[in-house]
Amino acid sequence: MSTLNSDDLACFVCVANTQSISRAALELGADQSTVSRQIARLEAALDARLFHRSGRGVVLTEAGNTLLTYARQVASTLTEARAAVRASTANGPAQMVIAAQPTIANTAFAAIAAALKQRFPATKVRFVEGLASPILAWLAAGEIDVALLYLPEQQGALKVDVLLEEDLTLVTPTSWSHLGATFPARRLGELPMILPSTGHGLRVLAETLAARVGTALNMTLECDASNTVAMRLVEDGCGATMLPFAAVADRVAQGRLHSARIVDPVVTRQVALTTARNRPPVPELWDIMQAVRMSVRNIVMSGAWPGARLV
Repeated sequence: MSTLNSDDLACFVCVANTQSISRAALELGADQSTVSRQIARLEAALDARLFHRSGRGVVLTEAGNTLLTYARQVASTLTEARAAVRASTANGPAQMVIAAQPTIANTAFAAIAAALKQRFPATKVRFVEGLASPILAWLAAGEIDVALLYLPEQQGALKVDVLLEEDLTLVTPTSWSHLGATFPARRLGELPMILPSTGHGLRVLAETLAARVGTALNMTLECDASNTVAMRLVEDGCGATMLPFAAVADRVAQGRLHSARIVDPVVTRQVALTTARNRPPVPELWDIMQAVRMSVRNIVMSGAWPGARLV
């Protein structure tokens, strides 16, 4: 048995108002056969004729006049429902959890917080900092909603929006400033390196680069702690590391570290805004991601993300 639906009722109201199948089709942006089928479906569902048809158009039957009253009520109720839903989501979700890797978090979280506070004042925002592997696990488990990540090699479970790219720099003690402003990748094997353990994205990138230029890394320390710890080890003369310039810009300016751009080839990483493919989106996610995207763009354009380029 056929059932009533709001689309057919809306079509019925349009035909009743215009008193013409053809004019209703024009208003609805449909073809006449589609409108005729919708009216026929309604008549079958109600087991009643709704219109008298003539060469000059259509006229409501008694049953049609009865239905028109209810159909207009349905249309009004749906309009009110849409307005109520829009009002309930205007302030955004109750809570939003955003994660980022340390350098990204340090550079972007303050600006993102200000933007979200202005756009969604009722939303409780929680920021989480972590390395790539746990962040990806949190995304998959639904423990966070959005992540800002250095683009991982495997992206199958992610929806990815690349925001920017930045070059990696060689970070050394200031006593090594004789190395200069640039450093050839083929000479990386000459330096004692401090990098995360095998499997971490930065370590994989560094080893891939070394192999590409025909050398091998000289690992003096493995450090899976924060960038702050790695930079302190470099300051204390324990070795060199590789980081985005944004991570070390302040310490370089203070004369606490020396940095050199790695060249031949230049080493670049991309920063992406990511969500999990297997998780349902939170309300207003598109607007939230737009706010995050614009915040990052403004940071880069203002020069507050040293070494970054928009893509």
